[in-house]
Formats: sequence, C-alpha cells, structure tokens
Amino acid sequence: MDILIFSLFNGVLYGMLLFMLSSGLTLIFGMMGVLNFAHASFFMLGAYFAYQISTYIGFWPALFIAPIGVGVIGAMVERFGLRRVHRFGHVAELLFTFGLAYVIEEVVQMIWGKVPVSYHVPESLNFSLFTLMGLEYSTYRVFMLVVAVGMFVALFTLLTRSRVGLIIQGALTYPNIVASLGHNVPMVFMMVFGLGCGLAGLAGVLAGNILGTEPGMAIQLGPIVFVVIVIGGLGSLNGALVASLFIGIMQTTAVSYDVSMNDLLTVMGVNVDFDSAWRSLVDLTVAQISPILPYLLLVVMLIVRPRGLFGTRDV
Repeated sequence: MDILIFSLFNGVLYGMLLFMLSSGLTLIFGMMGVLNFAHASFFMLGAYFAYQISTYIGFWPALFIAPIGVGVIGAMVERFGLRRVHRFGHVAELLFTFGLAYVIEEVVQMIWGKVPVSYHVPESLNFSLFTLMGLEYSTYRVFMLVVAVGMFVALFTLLTRSRVGLIIQGALTYPNIVASLGHNVPMVFMMVFGLGCGLAGLAGVLAGNILGTEPGMAIQLGPIVFVVIVIGGLGSLNGALVASLFIGIMQTTAVSYDVSMNDLLTVMGVNVDFDSAWRSLVDLTVAQISPILPYLLLVVMLIVRPRGLFGTRDV
C-alpha cells in the first residue's frame, strides 16, 4: 500500500510534466492545425538556455528569461519558415518541422557539446519538503507540480474565458471574418506558435535539471508527447491533461511492481509449460514492459476511438 501511494504521487508529478510538454503542442495543433515534430527540440532549448543563464545570474531569472527566448525563436520560425511552406499543405509542414528538429539538435551539439551539462536543481529548492511513507520528497518536485497546475489554469482561462482566446479560435475557423474585423490573423498565428514553443521551453527549464540536460533529451521525450496528444484528442487541452496523468500514473505504478504474467496465471490456477515457446513471454514482468505500455494504449485507442478521448476529429 505504501508503494502504491508513493507511485501515485510520482505518477501525478510525471503526468503533469508530460502535460507541460504536450500542452504547447496541443495549443499549436488545436489553434493552427500544425503538428510540430520539432516541439520536443524547443523543450531541449529551454533546458539549455536555463543552464546557460543560470550559470551567470541564477535559476530564478532563467525561469522567466529562457521560456521567453524559446518563444521568440518559435515565433521567428513560424514567421520566416513555417508560414512560407504552409501554402504547400500539411505534408510540407511536417517535413519542415521534422528537419528543424535535426537542425536544432546539431546546433545544440555545436554550442554545448555532446555530453550532458551540469544543470542542477537550485539550492533554494533543494531540500525535503515532507516525508511520505518513510521516503523524503523534494521541494523542487512539488514546485514543478504547482507550476504545471498553474499553467493549465492559465491556458484554460486564456482560451475559454478571455477575448484573446475567442480571437485565436476564430482566426483558425473563420480567418477571413476575423481579418475583416481588423485583427492581424498572421500575427495571431505567429504568437500562438511562439506561445506553444515557449510552454515547451518552460517545461525544459523545470525538467532539465531532473531528467538531465543533454542532446538526446528531445528524442527521448518526443515520441511520448505525441502519444499523449493522440490519446487525449488532437487539439484538446482537457484531453492532454487527462492522458498525461493517466500515462504518468500507469508507467510509474507499473515500474513499482515486479509481477509477471506467470504469477497471475498461477493465482488463476493455470499451469504453463515452461519448455514451450511462451516461456519468455509469461516471464516478462510489468516493470519490464512499462516503457511500451503507453504505445500499446495508443494502438488500442487508434483502433477503438481514433479521435482520442476528448478530440473532435480523427487522427
């Protein structure tokens, strides 16, 4: 029971980290219809920017400056790159962002090298906040959770309760009408893309010192982000939150239990011939298959409900 409670707590934290990373991509796709393959690369840029800034002026200024810098870069990418290929359709956009991911990775390696950098948790938050079941829990992790919850509340309020959110949604559905009302639709799209990239950069600032800041971090987290937004529903902020929490709890809980299929079959009274070809399969534990569980869930979701939990359009 103690392990379950601690796993659930860690799962919520990991799930909110996934939400911080996927919320920007959900925003970009929901508002612009662009599936940005380079989104995880902006997450990586946020971590590296925070590392570089924190070495000079500390973590707290980096927490605000780094996401803004990443957002500005994202806005420039949309203005001078993505906007030019938009008229050629979604395939051109996908190829552009796919190539951009490799460009960003190479630039990062040229500037900071191929080995992890020493980006650490700030000393002001590097202490135990409370003890749960005999295990100490870091203040910094709770801080990450609070920021993630604040991000969701702010985004939800912006998109559903503010005039800016109405303009953004209207610019996607009825761009000509919004433009006739005096709004600069291309500017709206540029700001949305920049905001989405800035949110990824904020996630990088907060997670880089926990997960490790190195050039491969974008490749490691990139696929799971797309799993989250597909399961939650393309363009659905609520779906991204629910899917992130579910995947986070599922993975962390699975890692904590060393139970195999053979154990379950034994409890059910089923005996398996261990000389058969099924031996390797039934000996696999839940902890061993935990990395592929989100992708198995993705396959099931695509078969049963292609539009995701809260999506309004199929993948």
